[in-house]
Amino acid sequence: MKMYLRLIQFLSCCVLCVYGWSDNRIRKFKDDFSFGVSTSAYQIEGAWNIDGKGESIWDRFLHNYPEVIADGRNGDEACNSYHQYKRDVEMLRELGVDHYRFSISWPRILPSGYPNIINEKGIQYYDNLINELLKYNIQPMVTLYHFDLPQPLQDLGGWINPLSVEWFEDFARVVFDKYGDRVKYWITINQPNDVCIQGYSGLMAPGIVSKGVGDYICVKNVMLAHAKAYRLYEREYKKKYNGQVGISLGLNWAHGKTNATENEEAAAIYRDFTIGLYMDPIWSEDGGFPRTVKERIAKKSKEQGFKESRLPTLSKEEIKLLKGSADFLGINHYTSFLVEPSGQQYDSPSIDDDMGVKISHNKEWRSSQSMWLKSAPYGIYRLCLYLNKVYKYPQIYITEHGWSTTTGLNDKSRVTTLRDYLSAILFAIEDGTDIKGYTVWSLMDNVEWIAGTSERFGLYEVDFDSKDKKRTARLSALVYKRIIEKRIVENDWLPDNWKIEKEREEL
Repeated sequence: MKMYLRLIQFLSCCVLCVYGWSDNRIRKFKDDFSFGVSTSAYQIEGAWNIDGKGESIWDRFLHNYPEVIADGRNGDEACNSYHQYKRDVEMLRELGVDHYRFSISWPRILPSGYPNIINEKGIQYYDNLINELLKYNIQPMVTLYHFDLPQPLQDLGGWINPLSVEWFEDFARVVFDKYGDRVKYWITINQPNDVCIQGYSGLMAPGIVSKGVGDYICVKNVMLAHAKAYRLYEREYKKKYNGQVGISLGLNWAHGKTNATENEEAAAIYRDFTIGLYMDPIWSEDGGFPRTVKERIAKKSKEQGFKESRLPTLSKEEIKLLKGSADFLGINHYTSFLVEPSGQQYDSPSIDDDMGVKISHNKEWRSSQSMWLKSAPYGIYRLCLYLNKVYKYPQIYITEHGWSTTTGLNDKSRVTTLRDYLSAILFAIEDGTDIKGYTVWSLMDNVEWIAGTSERFGLYEVDFDSKDKKRTARLSALVYKRIIEKRIVENDWLPDNWKIEKEREEL
């Protein structure tokens, strides 16, 4: 009952905020709450083929199919952070963040994908970055895999090959050996759903279409790779370095389009396929994949003439390996969806066909530059309550949350979204959610995969046409800095210079 009363209270406060009112309560983030920003190697580093770096699946995919990029700009140069990392750290200092989440490029460290050849210039790059962060008391939060598999491993099947589990463990060992003495927060895999479901739909690298088959094989192998890396750290590094290892899952909220029974049932199915498929193996009481997911895929597979379910089984040993294999849950949350049963035909086989639901947005939700991204701040609150109830209050870091705009420094819509979602997080914390930190996506504009630079997520604007990829703080950077300093969300605060600019615009 308490959670429903809180939800009503939160929704009421959201309505009040729209009209410029509040409930007059000041909610504050604790001093040990960690604020940060996030990036990934392919999206910012550039230097794609220098100093010994190997080719990644994103290098190959966007070189071979440049027409899929919205504005034609790939990651060959990106933000040139390979040469501009000191400027990046300077920006972090300007913001006053507590942590910086970035990823290590597997092919920059191991050009062949294997540990037989270690690229020392790649090792030195991350050494320099980590040391520069620690010099200014900024904690590195390192992601081992953020979509950029070495192409030589993809040539052997990539994440479809069961040996990928061992390849990833070998890579993790190299990275733990090199940086474990300085890095206390590790994320194994970023968004397995995008690695597998999008990667094997043809929309993202490696650009292979294997819906409903290859994607599920990938899910099993990626999750096992995560568990192997976790157990490696637990066994050989935990006692020595006392770090934490988690995984970042793309978890958006979904509920029925209306409260009709069939819509709520459809939403439950959607949550099992998009949340439970990745949460259950690690955090559920029994482990393994969700029963609903297993039953639906098995039934569909039989109808389609498959000898056995297209969803690979997990052995007792694999279930044990996965269960409890995370010190924290990283949540990448962006939006929410309304769900109803679908009457339309989907590709068969496919995860869409297996779910059999239709998703949409509320037409009243505010739109971003990205078609898929709408603002529904209550969604992160409801997601937290759901995770608390189903998975017994996991320790959480919000490892990504962001908003896309066009170019320009006066990003008022990003400021509004930032404030709304942080307010929702404060409500979730007040109701017992164990959220340890929040991370904005992204520090700066970057190459947003097939969107190129047509969608800008940065607190800092990047001039991609300038030689040094000039970075300039947006309004949102100044507001985020203020939130970090004060530890509260002030809905009416603007820097003085912004007020002058606003007056000029109105005149």
